[in-house]
Amino acid sequence: MRLEGKVAIVTGAGSGFGEGIAKRFAEEGAKLVVNDINDGGGERVASEIDRAQGQGSALYVRADVSDNAAMAGLVDRALARFGRIDIMVNNAGTTHRNGPMLGVEEAVFDRVFAVNVKSIYLAALHVVPVMRKQGGGAILNTASTAGLRARAGLVWYCGSKGAAIMLSKAMAQELAPDKIRVNALCPVAGDTPLLPSFMGGDTPELRAKFLASIPLGRFATPLDVANAALYLASDEGAFITGVALEVDGGRCI
Repeated sequence: MRLEGKVAIVTGAGSGFGEGIAKRFAEEGAKLVVNDINDGGGERVASEIDRAQGQGSALYVRADVSDNAAMAGLVDRALARFGRIDIMVNNAGTTHRNGPMLGVEEAVFDRVFAVNVKSIYLAALHVVPVMRKQGGGAILNTASTAGLRARAGLVWYCGSKGAAIMLSKAMAQELAPDKIRVNALCPVAGDTPLLPSFMGGDTPELRAKFLASIPLGRFATPLDVANAALYLASDEGAFITGVALEVDGGRCI
């Protein structure tokens, strides 16, 4: 059990990569705070973890990660239930539809940066003091290959994920004396609810075109991302901080 006795918050855990991370962490002994704004998905994931790992293993907390008060409430609920926070996974994310950069409305731009970037700032405000008091911890930020490999049509999304990567590196440098490790995950797209937005639609032709850009020839799965997150969050990754780990089947080569 690589996460025995640890408590993890995973945002955006009601589906996709976040769900995979939450369930994999639970399998390795962690207590989970499952966060989402989709109550149906979040409650389902927490319930499934409880059934598989034992009652009381997971707590669902609805919170908009781009809202300061909501993030504070999320952290407070985690502490009230489990008494500590060892791992913070900033996984919640959103995008604009693939298309011309000038066609993205200001409100959509603001939402992309609020969810993908501001949430990392807000999480740090409320989680870092807790981890400092405990003597350390691990923060994981779900970035993207789009933060490393530019994509026309996803200009503003690419910018938000590039910011997530650089924030992870700068945070890692500043928080190292506190024994708080910070890393970024950079998955290629998976077959998740956001896939049609990334591709600008969902047709066999669009899928084939996208898959042709991935040397290993398939999309990322939640388990691919979860296993990478598990390594970075566990003591096996104790000497790893400030990395942007590509989980991409070779797309960024």
